[in-house]
Amino acid sequence: MLPGGLVSGGAGRGGGLCLLRWLGLRLWSRRGTLVFALLWFGSWLFLNGLVLVHRSILSDYCTDDKSKRILQRLCLEFGEGSVTGDMCEDLCVLGLVEYKRCLYYENGKKVIEARWRGNPVILKSKLENFSSYEPLGILDYQDTAEELSPLDVVFYATLEVRNSLGLAEDDEDEEGGGSNSSLARLWGKKLKSRDKSYSRAELASLWSLLQQEEYTFLRVLQDLSTHVAKVLGSCGHFYAVEYLSAGHAWDQNIFSLEEVAVSSGARGRWSSREMVHRIALSFLDMVGHFDNDFTHKLHLCDIKPENFAIRKDLTVVAIDVDMAFFEPKMRDILDQNCSSDDDCNFFDCSSRCHPDKRRCSARRRNSNLQVICEKIFRSWFSPTLLGAKAGLPLQVELQRAVQECSETDGGEEEREEDGGEGGGEAGQRIQSVHQRLLSILTRLLQEGGASDEGGGAWEEKGHTHTALNF
Repeated sequence: MLPGGLVSGGAGRGGGLCLLRWLGLRLWSRRGTLVFALLWFGSWLFLNGLVLVHRSILSDYCTDDKSKRILQRLCLEFGEGSVTGDMCEDLCVLGLVEYKRCLYYENGKKVIEARWRGNPVILKSKLENFSSYEPLGILDYQDTAEELSPLDVVFYATLEVRNSLGLAEDDEDEEGGGSNSSLARLWGKKLKSRDKSYSRAELASLWSLLQQEEYTFLRVLQDLSTHVAKVLGSCGHFYAVEYLSAGHAWDQNIFSLEEVAVSSGARGRWSSREMVHRIALSFLDMVGHFDNDFTHKLHLCDIKPENFAIRKDLTVVAIDVDMAFFEPKMRDILDQNCSSDDDCNFFDCSSRCHPDKRRCSARRRNSNLQVICEKIFRSWFSPTLLGAKAGLPLQVELQRAVQECSETDGGEEEREEDGGEGGGEAGQRIQSVHQRLLSILTRLLQEGGASDEGGGAWEEKGHTHTALNF
């Protein structure tokens, strides 16, 4: 019995070990299968995401061949008499517009670098094709476009401009005027300067341009401000603006100061730091201009280096105004439902959420100056960038002023809506910070012994945009 029992016990232990091995193998197999399934699923998600991103990139990829085909299509339409403009003949017949490269293409928006009569320009259009724009409906009810007088064109163009800028007729007639208070007169001067009527091609081209908010802004403001890019000409739905080198976040000075110094002859007269101070002063001038010189404040809701450039005289220029809004349109954008203040942020423009109403205030809480101090001035005048000069009294004062500026909340929306007087106090705080920065930067230039030359308004030379007398 004993031997049999020993054998039986040994077999039991052997069977138990086999059972454990079998169970371990099964467990390992299940775990391995699970790991394999997870890896396969993760790889599937990754590859599909990669394909999706790849397709989206390819669909909006900025290629020279595609850009040239778009311009060739535009010239074909010009040859058929569908579109026109003061740039068309140079582009399509005389060969005076030299294509350089495609700069940007997304959701139909096309930005192309070219040379027009030897001068660098940027060609822009919000949509790729002329046919993508809404036609001027009144032409469907007219036997000939000649029946529309220049006065009729002024009327329809003014309506479209008001709609694009978000300005009602009542807004234009407010007391206090401001430079944008007379759109009818402003556009009337452009459109009534000739006696003969406009052709269908001219009206269709004009209408495609007026449907592009950026074009409308630039055309309205360029006669009123040195701080926006100049429109030089147009052909159909494409318009040309002056070529200016945009800022870059990776550049410690944002702008290529060496290029400006060489091209303007400023080398030897201004140091890089003096040039930065002059550009900062131009930023302050732009802010004061946009805040005070129009009937309504002009709000910049996308403030970043890439959206600004500088001319040779160091004037700061807004080159991308897709996200710029006058006060009435800004209120419409901000006035929405909310559960917290985070719901009341529209890019760089923000307001507060009223918890009882669960509605965002229609008035902006921050200001153009505050965002510029936060996103541009803080990096410019940081102790790290200034190095040994960071401890100088004026530099310390400037750093403190920039810090205060970036933390100065407008705070006027709640108080004004509640009928209080706090809105005026908030405006005074912003104005005080503005004046303080202006004073410090001016003293820094004086201490540096910099020349007072430069920094004036840019005067356009050569070709004048006369497309559609507009």
